[in-house]
Amino acid sequence: MFAKLKRIAAFSALIFMALSSAPDRASAITVEVAKKCNALLAKEFPPREPGNPAAGSAKGSGRTQRAFFSKCVENGGKIDSNNSAK
Repeated sequence: MFAKLKRIAAFSALIFMALSSAPDRASAITVEVAKKCNALLAKEFPPREPGNPAAGSAKGSGRTQRAFFSKCVENGGKIDSNNSAK
């Protein structure tokens, strides 16, 4: 009887440790924040040729654009244009 109880306690402890060490889930951004950040991105990095996304941006690289968008999402769609990632 004691051995069975010991086995159940060890199994329960193992399950508890496995569940408690699981990483937290990342929260998804809302559609409103994504749209607002996308509009701010287009304003901050205008396209070379309007209507042709393959032409690239008139200023900044893809890396700076991704950094700008990530910073905007982290701030909930609010970004100071003076301190933007350039």
